[in-house]
Amino acid sequence: MGKNEFLTPKAIANRIKAKGLQKLRWYCQMCQKQCRDENGFKCHCMSESHQRQMQIFGQNPDRVVDGFSEEFENTFLDLMRRSHRFSRVAATVVYNEYINDRHHVHMNSTKWATLTEFVKYLGRTGQCKVEDTPKGWFITYIDRDSETLFKDRLKAKRLKADLVDEERQERAIQAQIERAQCSFPSTEAAGSHGQNQEEDPKLDHNLNGGKVAFLLQPTLAEAKAVKGGVKLGLEEDMEGSSSKKKREDHKGKGINTGLSALDQLMQEEEKKKEKSNRKDYWLCEGIVVKVMSKSLADKGYYKQKGVVKKVIDKYTGEIEMLETKHRLRIDQEELETVIPQIGGLVRIVNGAYRGSNARLLSVDTSKFCAKVQIEKGVYDGRVLPAVEYEDISKLA
Repeated sequence: MGKNEFLTPKAIANRIKAKGLQKLRWYCQMCQKQCRDENGFKCHCMSESHQRQMQIFGQNPDRVVDGFSEEFENTFLDLMRRSHRFSRVAATVVYNEYINDRHHVHMNSTKWATLTEFVKYLGRTGQCKVEDTPKGWFITYIDRDSETLFKDRLKAKRLKADLVDEERQERAIQAQIERAQCSFPSTEAAGSHGQNQEEDPKLDHNLNGGKVAFLLQPTLAEAKAVKGGVKLGLEEDMEGSSSKKKREDHKGKGINTGLSALDQLMQEEEKKKEKSNRKDYWLCEGIVVKVMSKSLADKGYYKQKGVVKKVIDKYTGEIEMLETKHRLRIDQEELETVIPQIGGLVRIVNGAYRGSNARLLSVDTSKFCAKVQIEKGVYDGRVLPAVEYEDISKLA
């Protein structure tokens, strides 16, 4: 029996030794051979087969290294997509899972010398979200699969349809208001003409060849005592005076005038929009917020400002700090809106005009509210005199 037979004790011992992971510096990626010690690796480098592989490598080294790098990157991301698709995980954990396969592409054959460089590369290319923490580098896989993109497009389409319906309803209301304003002058002119006629009644009527004078507001008994055409004239005067009195009463209550009706219509619409758009969550992407969590004071984040990059489950925000560029996930209860300087842009995050961009005109510190003017969209140019601090936040 030869010394290298399959069932010899030495062959079995060699297979047991080669079963586990060996040192990376004694691995030859070109020959895909793992050596157990430095002497074995040195003998391998002097072998004829290795010299032939090195001649192939010397003809186009960049192409070979790029090929190994691309294969390493694709395999690493496939592992992330399968095992850690929706979780934030330490980079070392994923790397340890990756190298469990003996036949993986080793990092010493790629263009990245260390795992840190590779993680930074994933962050620069936008394939993963990268965070440098005291416990090491953490990565989160960015899902760009067709199914996820399809769901995102459907969600965006629904939001756009809701916005279009709201704009259409607002345009219809605006058209009604304009029609009411156009019809109001003619109504006012007709009312003033009728009033002039009421103020200039024919007081003198012929009765048996004589003249009879009547008051503007005669009693019912006096009206019944009058004969003929005079009686008819008095009844008309009474009806005119009573209708005038009703109009005055209604005017005092703010019911039957054109401007009051418009104001009431606008107030009702404001109440409806306020009720439908007032939510218990207010976080949205692109605004500047202040971290008010005292538990983060030790790490230097307390009362520091950041930009909301992503909203998770409506109540949690992924915040990128303005100074350190670190990304944190914080609940909205531990965040606070930021008010910019006068003239700055803000986002209305809650209330009737939720989601609209506006410009800050003034601030009332005694009432903790601000005056803003909406820019662009259906409500372009509309001034909101009193918006609470909690309902607006600075735009990044």
